[in-house]
Amino acid sequence: MDVWLTRIDRIRNEVIRDLVKVTPIEDKIRETRLKWFGHVKRSVNARVSRCEMINIPEGKRGRGSPNKSLNEVIREDLKVIELTEDMTQDSRL
Repeated sequence: MDVWLTRIDRIRNEVIRDLVKVTPIEDKIRETRLKWFGHVKRSVNARVSRCEMINIPEGKRGRGSPNKSLNEVIREDLKVIELTEDMTQDSRL
């Protein structure tokens, strides 16, 4: 891009990202998270997969809505991309 753009031009960030062809950060984060998820599910005896099975004892809950668990976030990512858990284990996709 040979044209210099300044803030005076008042061009939105989305337009500049489209010109430079930069993928949105949400997509990159989702891609990395799903790669990690597929890696963890492939390795059966990994410490991370063993930690997923630990039951945390119930205690006094704080105010406000509870934080999302990793499983909930992964489930939402899979729904957005329209994949299944089996497909994340295939590194070619």
